[in-house]
Amino acid sequence: MRNNSFSNGEWKIMKILWRDGCASVGTIANELRDETGWSNTTVFVMLRRLISNGAVRIDDTIRPQLYYPLVEKETAVPDETKSFLSRVFDGNVGMLMSSLVGAKEISAEEIADLRAILDEAEKKLK
Repeated sequence: MRNNSFSNGEWKIMKILWRDGCASVGTIANELRDETGWSNTTVFVMLRRLISNGAVRIDDTIRPQLYYPLVEKETAVPDETKSFLSRVFDGNVGMLMSSLVGAKEISAEEIADLRAILDEAEKKLK
């Protein structure tokens, strides 16, 4: 069974698999080579770890072998968000927002989006 979070490298691979539905080692390595410098071997090792954690499956009946995500992005993102929030901000969303605002890492458009999200959340509480 999958653990609760992916490493940064595993996220890079999973994003490709979620976007494309499946991919070969070579396809993943080619896409990430400029950003990461990873070889096919590095990608293969990371995919083996994702398989052992239950996040990815391999179809080895064809060549090239294809890798498929078993974990849905819609499940992984909330799990990772909760994990990050817990690790870094002790679960406090306000501290996260304060950090983003203090570091000027949030735009006026994002503030408007957050207001709309908070307004909707408030309606659901009533």
